[in-house]
Amino acid sequence: MSEQKHHGTAGQDRLSMGQKFSYGLGSIVNNLLGGAIGFMSIVLNVGLGINPALVGTLQAIPRFTDALTDPIMGYISDKTRSRFGRRRPYIFIGAIGVGTIFALMWQLPEGHSEMFYFWFFLAGSIIFYIFYTIFATPWVALGYELTSDYHERTRLMAVMNFMGQFAWITLPWFYAIMENDRLFSDSVEGARTLAIIIGIFVAVVGIMPAIFLRERFVAHDDGHEEKVPLMEGLKNNVALFMKGLVTTLKQREFLKLCAGTFFLFNGIMLVGAFSSYITIFYVSGGDTDMGAQYMGIFGTINTAATLLAIVVVTWLSSKIGKRRTFVVATFVTLVGSLLKWVCYDPMVPWKVLLPAPLMAVGMGALFTLMGSMVADVCDMDELETGERREGMFGSIYWWMVKGNGAGVWPFRIPAECNRI
Repeated sequence: MSEQKHHGTAGQDRLSMGQKFSYGLGSIVNNLLGGAIGFMSIVLNVGLGINPALVGTLQAIPRFTDALTDPIMGYISDKTRSRFGRRRPYIFIGAIGVGTIFALMWQLPEGHSEMFYFWFFLAGSIIFYIFYTIFATPWVALGYELTSDYHERTRLMAVMNFMGQFAWITLPWFYAIMENDRLFSDSVEGARTLAIIIGIFVAVVGIMPAIFLRERFVAHDDGHEEKVPLMEGLKNNVALFMKGLVTTLKQREFLKLCAGTFFLFNGIMLVGAFSSYITIFYVSGGDTDMGAQYMGIFGTINTAATLLAIVVVTWLSSKIGKRRTFVVATFVTLVGSLLKWVCYDPMVPWKVLLPAPLMAVGMGALFTLMGSMVADVCDMDELETGERREGMFGSIYWWMVKGNGAGVWPFRIPAECNRI
């Protein structure tokens, strides 16, 4: 996976820009959903006064359910037989469901206790992540199988990652929007309205990959499958699921990709989970308006730099290979991380913006190169097992990504942040 001889992509393996664009729309939805719930959750603490430890727990518990639902959804998608394909029906249903649930879960009624809000949001979050899995797992798997060409995969993932960054242009500004006194009476009302807008956008845009893309490996129901008793069929499926899960986890190259993603992405996100509070209460001295502005500017710079990094990484990977390119990008990100030691400075608050472009390089490389390399692993696995199991590989890989929120909850946010 590190290097390939330069070659021309065969015509049947090339994807049109329209196909890449359609797949990239799913990335906008995926990033928007994954980021919005984190950026908006600050309202639970700052707007409703919920204890920060409870907010962290709300972020963590639903992620643990993904450990079960993601691989199950991957298995179901891999084994689905329909005239619409293995992936597209779930993408269509999941997009509509997750958009609807996201809009509803933020309609927090007024005048209730802290624990009421905790249980209300926890129930909504669990349902949200179930529908999120129904959408995201088949969408990821669909991307792995759209082309079998080594470099065309990287180009597809580059377009996907590039388009997904447009979600991050708006995400850092969500808190500033919800806190805008000219638009809303308070941040809680802002969250209600913003959630409805996001929910509609997700439902409409999220179904586009299901409508405009076609699958390369479509398992049709031929109507001749032997009928078996319900319990026996369930037992057989459980056995096949466990066998597939164990086989996936034995794939050493895949585990290396998961480990690289876990340590890089979770390392960035663990600090990022606290950065909003640090920017507001330390760098900005508790000035929420000032802190919101710096959060927005940081996110905008980070996104612009990520867009540039994706282009450079895609070009560089065709010259020196995917693995070497990833190593270079990770080193640049490490430099940006170390800069934070001196850039979180309340005496010179604008310095908080300096690490943004360097941090962006790692994120730009991660989801451009890793997605392409996981698709390569799927081909290796087919040679060994004779099966196409993109859903199982994608579900486990992306659980590593989505699991970043679960790592935050044991750490209590400083008490001075919990003040309303």
